[in-house]
Amino acid sequence: MTDAPAVRPPLPPFTQESALAKVQAAEDAWNSRDPERVALAYTEDSIWRNRDRFLTGRAEIRAFLADKWERELDYRLRKELWAFTGNRISVRFEYEWHDAEGRWFRSHGNEQWEFADDGLMRRREASINDIPITAADRRLA
Repeated sequence: MTDAPAVRPPLPPFTQESALAKVQAAEDAWNSRDPERVALAYTEDSIWRNRDRFLTGRAEIRAFLADKWERELDYRLRKELWAFTGNRISVRFEYEWHDAEGRWFRSHGNEQWEFADDGLMRRREASINDIPITAADRRLA
């Protein structure tokens, strides 16, 4: 397990440019499907709401992500900056994945992020809905 960097730029307060860079970094990390890599973007005591799950701390986040990517196969994500101010960023996103039986889904959602001064995310609130799709309907292949 690798320790998180002491500082994770870009740092708040965010500008248009730095908020876009933070969103792109998150998209790139999540598309790696590497729970270790992704978890390092969060404070040790980060608080999450993901759908109907509530998580606290980097260890719980890491375990959640490992389980997620065991179930959500061939996961592919796109994030888009919605708004930003100070140490907060809002994004909209969609991702596509399939289950072990080969059924495809597109998941749509919104996230609100709050960052600590060191650039690590200390709070994430995510609302997500899933829509069944066919393989032919995929947009994020």
